[in-house]
Amino acid sequence: MARGNGTSMISLVIPPKDQISRVVKMLADEYGTASNIKSRVNRLSVLSAITSTQQRLKLYTRVPENGLVVYCGTIITDEGKEKKVNIDFEPHKPINTSLYLCDNKFHVEALSELLDNDAKFGFIVMDGNGSLFGTVCGNVRDVIHKLSVDLPKKHGRGGQSALRFSRLREEKRHNYVRKIAELAVQLFITNDKVNVVGLVLAGSADFKTELSQSDLFDPRLRAKVVKIVDVSYGGENGFNQAIELSAEALSNVKFIQEKRLIGDYFGEISQDTGKYCFGVEDTLKALEMGAVETLIVWENLTANRYILRDASGTEVVVYPNAEEEKQKSFMVDTSADATPNSEMEVIECMPLLEWFTHKYKEFGANLEIITDRSQEGAQFVRGFGGIGGILRYRVNFEQLNYESDEFISDDDEEYI
Repeated sequence: MARGNGTSMISLVIPPKDQISRVVKMLADEYGTASNIKSRVNRLSVLSAITSTQQRLKLYTRVPENGLVVYCGTIITDEGKEKKVNIDFEPHKPINTSLYLCDNKFHVEALSELLDNDAKFGFIVMDGNGSLFGTVCGNVRDVIHKLSVDLPKKHGRGGQSALRFSRLREEKRHNYVRKIAELAVQLFITNDKVNVVGLVLAGSADFKTELSQSDLFDPRLRAKVVKIVDVSYGGENGFNQAIELSAEALSNVKFIQEKRLIGDYFGEISQDTGKYCFGVEDTLKALEMGAVETLIVWENLTANRYILRDASGTEVVVYPNAEEEKQKSFMVDTSADATPNSEMEVIECMPLLEWFTHKYKEFGANLEIITDRSQEGAQFVRGFGGIGGILRYRVNFEQLNYESDEFISDDDEEYI
C-alpha cells in the first residue's frame, strides 16, 4: 500500500448529484486552514496536493453520472524516493458517499464497498393511492417508476345498487393488481430473465399479499420474492421504510444462494455421479474439455498462474502449490540448452482467480465466487482447496492422468 509523509495524501469522493463549485469552495477553505500547519515540509506537501486537486477539478464542468473519485498526494516509493500521484476517475457504479480526507494513505473503503455490493434488489411498494417501483444496489437506491391511482373506497350507500358498487370496486382493485403485475414484468424482466437477485413487496394494505398470490403475477418474479413487509406509508417514505425492514433478508440472499450451490456440489459427490471435479489440476483439465458447467472458486484463492520460458525458447504454463512457490522449485530449467541450476524466465504471473474471471466464458462455464463464511463454504475451502466444479457429464480423471490415447467406455470398465 502506498504511504506518504504526514497528511499530504488527499482522498476526495464526490457523489453523483453534488456540485463541483461546492467542492472547489471547500478546497479553497482547506487551503487557508493548511497554511497554518507548523511543519514546513508537511505544509508544502499538503498545499501542493490541494492545488493539484483543484487543477484536476477544473477539467470537470459537472460531476459525472456515477460520481467522481480523486486521489492526489506525494507517496514514498520502495526505493525511498518521493513521487507525486494524481488520479481521477468515474467509478463503474454510482457512489453514494461524500468524503474528503488528508492522511498518510489513500482511503479506498468506499470503492471496496462498491465491489462487494454488486447484487441488485427490486422493490414494489403498493397501496390504495399508488405504487412505486425501485431498485437497491449496495447503498444506492433508485426509483424507476411511480404510479398514482384513484380507487373507490368501501361504503354502505347505494340501496339496491350497493352490490353493483361493491362489484365495481372489486373490479377496479383487480385491474389495479393486473396493471402492477404487468409493470413488474416490464421493469424487472429483460430478455426473459429476471434482472434482480431478489424482490421485496411492501405496502400498508392487503394489496401486496393479493399481488403475491395472484395468478396475474409472473411465476419467475414470484420465485424471487424474498420478503413481504408491512409499511406505514406509500411512495418514497414507504420505500425507505421497506429497505430498513428487509435489510436482514437481503443480506441473507447471497448467503442462502451460496449454501444451495455448495449443497448441489456435495450432492454430486455423495451420489458418486462422477460429475464433479476438485483441485487445480483436475479442474483445469475439465475446463479444457468443456465439461465444466459451474466453476466454483473461493474468493481468497492464493494459487497463481505462471507462464515461463526455458533456455530453448519454449513457453510452459505452471500452476504451483504454496510449497513449490515458496521454494521456487517449479522454476528450475531442465531443458537441454539450460546451464546447471538456472531458472526459467517469468513471462507472466497472474492470480488464478483473476485469470478465471477473464477466461471462464471461453470454456462455456458459469463462474461462482464463494466465501468461507458459511459452514458449507468453509468445508469446501478446507476439504477441496477452494476450487472445484460441477460437470455436464461424467469424466474419468484417473484415465486422463494415465495420458493414454485409448478411450474406455463404461461397458468396458465393467467388463474389466
